[in-house]
Amino acid sequence: MTYDALLIVSFGGPESTADVLPFLRNVTRGRGIPEERLAEVAEHYYHFGGVSPINQWCRSLIQALQADFAANGVNLPIYWGNRNWPPMLVDAVQRMTGDGVKRALAFTTSAYGSYSSCRQYLEDLAAARAAVGSRAPVIDKIRHFFDHPGFVQPFADHLRHSIDQVPAEAEGHTRVLFTAHSIPLAMNDVSGPEGARYTDQVAETASLVMEAARSRLPYDVVWQSRSGPPESKWLEPDVNDHLERLAAEGVKAVVVSPIGFLSDHLEVLWDLDNEAAETARRLGMSYHRAGTPGLDARVVTMVRELVAERTDGVAVKRLGKLPLWNPNDDGCCPARRPPGMGR
Repeated sequence: MTYDALLIVSFGGPESTADVLPFLRNVTRGRGIPEERLAEVAEHYYHFGGVSPINQWCRSLIQALQADFAANGVNLPIYWGNRNWPPMLVDAVQRMTGDGVKRALAFTTSAYGSYSSCRQYLEDLAAARAAVGSRAPVIDKIRHFFDHPGFVQPFADHLRHSIDQVPAEAEGHTRVLFTAHSIPLAMNDVSGPEGARYTDQVAETASLVMEAARSRLPYDVVWQSRSGPPESKWLEPDVNDHLERLAAEGVKAVVVSPIGFLSDHLEVLWDLDNEAAETARRLGMSYHRAGTPGLDARVVTMVRELVAERTDGVAVKRLGKLPLWNPNDDGCCPARRPPGMGR
């Protein structure tokens, strides 16, 4: 297939304290979230000066990709559009249209399949194209990359490093916890066209990271950043609840790897580095948070390789065995809009 641009698509985030509440209103538009709940979540952003790291990470990723593409003969201009904060997706599509782009690939910054991490981005792309009009380019989303070596191996390296920091007195009483963003149970129950669910993909990533890290420590997959109303059922256990159980079992140290996130999003910085770390301290547990891939060179290479799968038909590079499918197909991550609020 011939493509003439790459579009980076991300969630977006505020870049000043004045941005925070307008950003949260964008995120929750149409969901009936009360202002007091928005004000509560806003405090998490204010803790970091009102700035989410995700926009700067996208800028840096684009710079790294431009250099990598130039060095490897990939002649694709790179555009960037967000779901919830400037640069907005519709503006990116408008620029692409004005530049004469006819068909583009979209790399979204979520590795997994679910409504909010896959299908909703497809809906956003369709809405942006519709707003721009009939001259808007066709945009195809790149596949899920939860088992790509460029995603798995940086997590494994960070995990090994963090395991090495566990104090000797906790030897034999250490647990690895892999975390990803919780989603409503109803959303997870809607499988992709080949039957693999979000939880299956996250579990496979956890297994692959442990294998790549050459670790035999016991591990669990837990969930974080739940944002729905109390009456709705979301994936469990929550990382904080699980820490309570592990402490009761005599676990003395935990190493937490946030495999749901390519970079240190606010959910990582607040929910893990603040809330979960404080829970562990209260329980007397040694707490170690492993890093995310961030701008690891293998992530940049991964994006180029994912592009080449579509542009040049190169072999798919992956470590897992779960089925893969074209996310642009109608059966991918069926629309099941989540209740509550994302961050």
